[in-house]
Amino acid sequence: MQKFFEKVDQNLNRMVQEVIEICRQPSIAAQNIGMIETADMIVAKMNLLGIKTQKMPVENGNPVIYGEITGASDKTVLFYDHYDVQPPEPLDQWISPPFEPEIRDGKIFARGISDNKGPLYTRLHAIETIMELTSNLPVNVKFLIEGEEEIGSPNLESFVKAHKELLKADVCVWENAHKAEDDHPVIRLGNKGMLYVELRVKAANTDYHSRFAPIIPNAAWRLIWALGTLKDANENILIKGFYDRIRPIPQEEYDALGAMAGQEEKIKKRAQIKELLNGVEGVEFANKFLNGPTCTVCGLSSGYTGQGSKTVLPCYAMAKLDFRMVVGQDPHEILTLLRKHLDEHGFTDIEIHPHSMAKPSKTPITDPVVKIAVEAGQLVYDKSFIIEPCAAGTGPRYVFSDWTNMPIIGIGPGYPGALNHAPNENLVIRDYCQAVKHIIAFLYKMAE
Repeated sequence: MQKFFEKVDQNLNRMVQEVIEICRQPSIAAQNIGMIETADMIVAKMNLLGIKTQKMPVENGNPVIYGEITGASDKTVLFYDHYDVQPPEPLDQWISPPFEPEIRDGKIFARGISDNKGPLYTRLHAIETIMELTSNLPVNVKFLIEGEEEIGSPNLESFVKAHKELLKADVCVWENAHKAEDDHPVIRLGNKGMLYVELRVKAANTDYHSRFAPIIPNAAWRLIWALGTLKDANENILIKGFYDRIRPIPQEEYDALGAMAGQEEKIKKRAQIKELLNGVEGVEFANKFLNGPTCTVCGLSSGYTGQGSKTVLPCYAMAKLDFRMVVGQDPHEILTLLRKHLDEHGFTDIEIHPHSMAKPSKTPITDPVVKIAVEAGQLVYDKSFIIEPCAAGTGPRYVFSDWTNMPIIGIGPGYPGALNHAPNENLVIRDYCQAVKHIIAFLYKMAE
C-alpha cells in the first residue's frame, strides 16, 4: 500500500485543484442551474481515467452518470454519489462566495465540497492513483452518480429498478461519512427515512386589519395550534401510531454506540448551547441521535415579517416539516397517520402537501464487509473506527436495499464542522487525502 499512499501525497495539490474546479461549477438541482455542465465535466474526467462512462437520461429529471471499469478479480464495488448541491443561500453569510472556492486554514470552502463533490472525487482519485502505478484495478468498479439527491432523488428508485442487472455488485460504497467529534473515522451503515411535507391553511379570503382579530380567524394562530398537537415539550411525537412499527435495536448495535459517548461537550460548544435536549448524554445521547425518529419544523411563513410594524391579520399560513424515521417506519404510512391526526384534532382545513419521501435502510453491523472496511482504514488512520449503525440524516439507500441484500457502507472525508447545506461548507484537506488512501486500501482488501 505504501507506494500508492506516497503517490497520493505527491499528487495531492493537483487533486485539490481538480476538486476546486468541479466545485467552481454550480450544480443546483433545486434551481436547475448548471446540471448538464457539471455532469459533462465529471463524465470527461471519468473517461480520461479509463472508466467507460455515459450520461443516462432520466425522464423529466437530471441525467444519471453511469461508469464501469473491469478489474482483476470477480468482486465488484459500486460507488453511489451525486453531483447536485444545495442552494447556497443565505449568500451574505458566506465568508467567500460559494462557487469561488478558497483554501483557508487547511480547508477548502465551497458549496458542494463536502456534499458531495469532494467525496466523489476521492473515489476518482483513488482509481487514478491505482491506474498510474499498476494499469489494473484489483476489483471491478461501477459508478452511479445522480443529479437529484438534494431534491429527494425523485427519479432514482425508478432508474435503479429499471437497471438492476447493470447495478449488481458485492458492496455499495455510499456517498460519504463524517468523522466523529473526536476525529475518529466513521463507517456509516444506514440512514433514517424521511417524510417532508408542507402544511397550508387559508383562514379568510385576504389579509385584514388586525382590528378584526376578535371576529375573523387568524391563519397563523390556526397553524400554531395545529403544530402544537404534534409534539410535546419532552420531544415525544403525539401522532397516534407513529412509534408502533419501529423495530427493536439489536444488542450489537446498541453496544457499538458506546464509542460515540463523550462527544456531547463538543456538540454543545459548537452549537453554543448549555445542554442537549432533555439533557441526554453518554450512550443515551448516541442512541437518541442515531435511533430516534423526529418531527421538525423546518420553516414558517405567515403575515408580515418585514421591517417595522404592520398591524395585519394573516389570512394564510404555511409550515414546512420533516419527519425522520427509523427502520420499521414507512413514510407513506406516516403521511396517512398525520392526516388522520389533524382531522381528529379538528384541523380538517389544514392541507398537507408532500414534497419527498424516503424509507429508512440499514446494513447489519455483523456483515463481513464492515470488517474489511475497518481493516483497510487501519492502514490509513491513526485512530480506531467508530461503527455508526445508522446516520442521523437521510439518503436513498432504500432504493437498493428494497431489492438486494448487497451491503451498503458509508466511508469518506467528512467531519462534524463541514457545514453541509449551510453557509461556509468546507472540507479538511488532510481528511481528503486520508479518504483517497482508504478507498485504495478498501478496493485491495475487497479483492482479497
